[in-house]
Amino acid sequence: MARTVGVLLLPETLRQRLGEDGARDLVELVNASLASAKEVWNETAVERLERRLAETKAELIRWMFVFWVGQVGITVALLTLRH
Repeated sequence: MARTVGVLLLPETLRQRLGEDGARDLVELVNASLASAKEVWNETAVERLERRLAETKAELIRWMFVFWVGQVGITVALLTLRH
């Protein structure tokens, strides 16, 4: 769900100086700037998370391999000692 960001209150003196059209344009400019900044922040956060997950995945695979090798070694040793 998209959430819009809005400027809640524009001071009356600024509104009078800018006029209604100018005030509306300023609000639109601020909203567009905030939306752009939020989009850039989200993209950066997603890229960082993806990078971190990729490193974590590689680390997990490495430890799984070590575990499997250990399990095979122990199983072979137990079967060898049993005979």
